[in-house]
Amino acid sequence: MGTPTPASGSACQLPVAVAAAGTTLGLMKPSGTSLSFDLKGRKILIVDDDRINTGVLGGILQGEGCALAEAGSTAQGLAVYATFLPDLVLLAGKGLGLDGFECCRQLRKTHGDACAPIIFIIARSEPADLVEGLDAGGVGGLPKPFNAKEVLACIRPHLQNRMLAEQLGKANAAKHRFLGMAAHDLRSPLASIRGVAEFLREGAVGPLSPDQLDLVETIHRASEQVLDLVNELLDVATIDSGELTLNLESWNLADLIAESVALTNLEAARKKIRVVFDPPDATPEFRFDAVRMKQVVDNLLSNAVKYSPPGSTVTVLIHSDAAGGTCTFCVQDQGRGIPEGEREKLFKDFGRLSVRTTGGEKSTGLGLVICRKIVETHHGTIVAENLPTRGCEFRVTLPATPVNSDGVVVRPDGYPFLSGSERTSRPSGPAAPAQ
Repeated sequence: MGTPTPASGSACQLPVAVAAAGTTLGLMKPSGTSLSFDLKGRKILIVDDDRINTGVLGGILQGEGCALAEAGSTAQGLAVYATFLPDLVLLAGKGLGLDGFECCRQLRKTHGDACAPIIFIIARSEPADLVEGLDAGGVGGLPKPFNAKEVLACIRPHLQNRMLAEQLGKANAAKHRFLGMAAHDLRSPLASIRGVAEFLREGAVGPLSPDQLDLVETIHRASEQVLDLVNELLDVATIDSGELTLNLESWNLADLIAESVALTNLEAARKKIRVVFDPPDATPEFRFDAVRMKQVVDNLLSNAVKYSPPGSTVTVLIHSDAAGGTCTFCVQDQGRGIPEGEREKLFKDFGRLSVRTTGGEKSTGLGLVICRKIVETHHGTIVAENLPTRGCEFRVTLPATPVNSDGVVVRPDGYPFLSGSERTSRPSGPAAPAQ
């Protein structure tokens, strides 16, 4: 087959094959869809090296007003997808120069959750192809020979669901924009209230009676809690809207952790908790966003202190794997751990466990969500596991691109990248996120 072009011409004039009697093999139809859903203008990519198949399908779909494109091989299918950006893909499992299952895997890997639904064209006598197609990431199977009603019944619900997902995505983006604007507008007056409370607490306008001081302390504490919530809402809105930009520079993660541990120990002393960090003698520098990563470290340390009993110890560990190209740090506490069956709540918005803080500290339920999203934006992972005796461990693993003493990113073979975009500069220190 030549250069893929939109399906047209005589190939689409072939008569529609009549389906054999029996139930549709592998027809996976989402619930709650309407048979009246208009297919006009919906973009469908047909990847098949059999011109008869593409002609029959083209005739059916063009009759519904669909915009079509064809490809006759795996390579062509991947190339056409990138430019055509279809709403749905009809993909043959196997053929000359075509491995539809591998094509499906590649599309899923490249486009992730944004990938169009993929329906496999299969023979009624080969149900194993449907199973393999589903394993590869397909959403169902369209058996041949084709029947017009069967084809439309198969593709219509998936196209409708895709349209609904697009609408939900736009509504979600609008929600995050509104949330971001509201949080931004609330942050300044809340910071002012907190500042005035600090001003009064320090006696700047004269001595306060015990009752007045208690009232000012309440105002300060409440404004600080709401300001923390607003800042976290703003972080979530920024990350979910895709507007988070990482400032990747050369840093030593052990140095950053040591700074956070020192500050956390001042707060932990109120509960007679010690935060212990004994880094190895040498830890490599690599590129990450120091401000955002400090958010992650601070949040994990703060959580560990909140949920640890008085007089206990929080341990921080760090390990570099040069062969694997990763750097991992862990925060271990001696609290009650993660209750059975509640692990899935940990990294969800406003997720709260049945375990309570040991000192009455407040929690918004957003901190770990922000940690997860920051780590994932760095292409890293964050997991939580209960320790054998007591307590739990939060473990963060980051890809570590090594940097030499001249601030130049080093390739795995030991030779430096020389392009200007790969050179890094070391600022004076990470600033805290704006309040």
